[in-house]
Amino acid sequence: MIVTPALRAANNGNWKTAWRWQRHLAAAFNARIVAAWPDARAAEDRIMLALHARRSAASIAAWSAEHPGRGLAVTLTGTDLYRDIQSDAAARRSLQLAQVLITLQEKAPAALPAEVRAKARVIFQSTSARQTLDKSNRHLRAVMVGHLREEKSPETLFAAARVLRDRHDIRIDHIGAGLDAELAADARATMAAAPAYRWLGGLPHEATRRRIQRAHVLIHASRMEGGAHVIMEAVASGTPVLAARVDGNVGMLGDDYIGYYPWNDAPALAALLLRCREDAGFLPRLLAQCRLRAPLFEAATERAALINVVDDLLNANA
Repeated sequence: MIVTPALRAANNGNWKTAWRWQRHLAAAFNARIVAAWPDARAAEDRIMLALHARRSAASIAAWSAEHPGRGLAVTLTGTDLYRDIQSDAAARRSLQLAQVLITLQEKAPAALPAEVRAKARVIFQSTSARQTLDKSNRHLRAVMVGHLREEKSPETLFAAARVLRDRHDIRIDHIGAGLDAELAADARATMAAAPAYRWLGGLPHEATRRRIQRAHVLIHASRMEGGAHVIMEAVASGTPVLAARVDGNVGMLGDDYIGYYPWNDAPALAALLLRCREDAGFLPRLLAQCRLRAPLFEAATERAALINVVDDLLNANA
């Protein structure tokens, strides 16, 4: 059984992970998705895979009270790793109760308290590969994907767009619902001040993937990430990434990746966009580095790692 605080209607990373894991497990296990546990079918469940140490804390605690020391893996998000386990007692207790802590990128275990670090398993998420498309030479098209909320640092993109307001050959599309009214107002103000910037609001997943596929580069500005879907979707589409240098992004793209800028440094992001446009060799180098990481994000890799965790939990309970 998979517990996720976000179901299909949210269309966010937690839901996409739960839905994909259900499909990975379907051939061997009867995996169901719930928002909270226990429910009317609780007696059927043999193990729990819980997404989010804090937001699923009540379900994690209920499972552990019913099945102490049995069959519990907790998957840690960026807000878990880089905020909540430092300040929230329920999130910290989830770490203690779990037999396995699933992290979604290779830097994440270092963020865990030393006493639980041995429980960590890294499972990179996966996505389908897309054909790499030819890109226009008339302009550079950048796309950023992420709902307008603090963790995604959209202010950095707004400021970078204003720095580049006179560069009509650099176009920036921004996809994401306006979850924060103040940030949505800032996005509208940026469109007025920098005509090459367009806030497109929330789009369906397939439409978003097509825009990533057509872009020259994906921008990922987040301040905290557990393992961003959009990074692997870009890599699997042949679209390189410009990312804030935070552990969640470095854990996806590698220490030596050349497409980082300091988090919240809009001039540095603008300079990277200019380099993408003006340095003919830069985008091919970024793409070559992304292609080296692409096998990490293949479905077979994720499926095998997930099944190993489930098998270990079941065997421990036998």
